[in-house]
Amino acid sequence: MRDVSLWREPVPPDGTMGEPRARGRFGEYGGRYAPESLVEACREVAEAFRESWADPGFRGALARLLAVHAGRPTPLTPAGRLSEALGVRLYLKREDLTHTGSHKINNVLGQALLAARMGRRRLIAETGAGQHGVATATAAALLGLEATVFMGERDIERQALNVFRMRMLGAEVVPVTTSSRTLKDATSEAMRHWVGATGDSHYCIGSVVGPDPYPWMVRELQRVIGDEARGQCAAELRTGVPDYVVACVGGGSNAAGTFAGFADTPARLVGVEAEGGAGASRGRLGVLHGCRSLFLQDDDGQITQPHSIAAGLDYPGVGPEHAHLRDLGRARYVTVTDDEAVGAAVRLARTEGIVPALESAHALAWVIRAAGDGDLPAGSTVLMTLSGRGDKDVSTLKELL
Repeated sequence: MRDVSLWREPVPPDGTMGEPRARGRFGEYGGRYAPESLVEACREVAEAFRESWADPGFRGALARLLAVHAGRPTPLTPAGRLSEALGVRLYLKREDLTHTGSHKINNVLGQALLAARMGRRRLIAETGAGQHGVATATAAALLGLEATVFMGERDIERQALNVFRMRMLGAEVVPVTTSSRTLKDATSEAMRHWVGATGDSHYCIGSVVGPDPYPWMVRELQRVIGDEARGQCAAELRTGVPDYVVACVGGGSNAAGTFAGFADTPARLVGVEAEGGAGASRGRLGVLHGCRSLFLQDDDGQITQPHSIAAGLDYPGVGPEHAHLRDLGRARYVTVTDDEAVGAAVRLARTEGIVPALESAHALAWVIRAAGDGDLPAGSTVLMTLSGRGDKDVSTLKELL
């Protein structure tokens, strides 16, 4: 595996993070490795999204929902006390302040509008931390759709608050009891369920994974994070562009949306993975959930079980565009441990009065570590996407602290 620990020169603005190439490819990654029964469904979604994304009426309707329902734009918050302690200028893109408490609502509102436009009356979703499930249930209630959310039994136990929220919003939550009983298995079950329900249901994938067009579609729906942040940085920073742009990565949707706003700038892009779920950092080429990307595998090519204290990062791979960005050297992917993430969550709470989701705390943990060991030069400006709030993780933190 090539060494991805060293920086290389940023890729020039040559269409990086534009549309994928033919057959949904980002370099050698991506594609549509779906069961025959889903190939036509994926093609219909691709055609409908391409048509809708070019329609000012659709874009306008989505923009209005993002403003009046989700609460966009989200602010760019300077982390003053923490910045002073670290010797860098840290700014937080506050996706935790959206309705439902995470970036997931950006993607789901777009896919729910698309489903309604296609005449689908039900949304199918997978969820790990529960935030995508809550967002799906929220959008379904808003637009008068049904929602069925698949969730690993282990995640149901550790994310009980979000399970209650989904059910209160009217969604059916289906426990997944196979294998690790986490996000990977919930995704597999959701895709299997979609096979028999393509006529009236839309599969609302929550990250930049899955068969074409999902990695591209979800990234475009999350691009609002990066576009907003770039405009805010232009107004806030003397240079107009931060030196570093940092986000946590599981499948990678909040990172992809953030990176998309800065891909054609000199900003260094950093994706932070869980030590036990590091697809971009340690994965090998394989196929899972409909796409070709980097996945954790054993010597026989079998997918291995990931681990993270953050349920949303408990995924054995990474979206295909992240794998491509890694190969290009345009983004760097690093890992942090559970203990580092917990420590970062506590530190943000006690210095800035913000309790982050454990997923987001991974990104912050790398900023803290890198500032301490010189990987972030003193005085650097750092934009970090705070992808979600920590309400859902209070029980986990309470047990540890």
